[in-house]
Amino acid sequence: MDPLAPRPALLRDLGRQAYAPVWHGMQRFTDLRDGGSTDEVWVVEHDPVFTLGQAGKPEHVLVPGDIPVLHVDRGGQVTYHGPGQIVVYPLLDLKRLKIGVREYVCRIEQAVIDTLAEWNIGAQRREGAPGVYVNDAKVAALGIRVRRGCTFHGLAFNAAMDLEPFGRINPCGYAGLQVTSVLDLGGPSSMDAMKPVLLDAIAAQFGLALQASPPPDLADPHPVPVAPPSSTQAA
Repeated sequence: MDPLAPRPALLRDLGRQAYAPVWHGMQRFTDLRDGGSTDEVWVVEHDPVFTLGQAGKPEHVLVPGDIPVLHVDRGGQVTYHGPGQIVVYPLLDLKRLKIGVREYVCRIEQAVIDTLAEWNIGAQRREGAPGVYVNDAKVAALGIRVRRGCTFHGLAFNAAMDLEPFGRINPCGYAGLQVTSVLDLGGPSSMDAMKPVLLDAIAAQFGLALQASPPPDLADPHPVPVAPPSSTQAA
């Protein structure tokens, strides 16, 4: 394969799903993959849930009410997932990409910044607080895990959602942190308009040729071997 050519990766749109089956599917995929497995990018919209990272402190969950709380194996503190949020799980082999964890995070953030620029929304990183911000309000959160050099978990991008549940927590462990959405910032109201722009930006950051593929069997998400060069196509 031409080292400058985009690397094939399977794009799997899972639609709307409960959190736990997708989480466990990512774990199994990562445990089963090897150096010959094709990278994948999963995109999903979750049912309402609060998730606490590995070092997450329960006191950051203030008043969960009827929304379940799950303690999961990603980095970071507490965040909310729900309808109207685009969640992207890049399942990438960092060794094959020849990048480290810090650069991986920076590239994900840059993909979000580039996406928002499509609608003339200026966004920034914040030192020591991963994610993407607009006027001090967080529009995208990152929580990742790397196992044997391979990533899972990922990015939560507030597209067009009800932000009320964020008031029930200290988002990402910061009391009083403001949260916003692309819709509230003047962007499009449709997730379908935002999703391809975000996925194209992620693909560009990692040199991936995304190939639309069926959703994974979450009960048994076996990794797929890397396709031979003759069968790859640029997205």
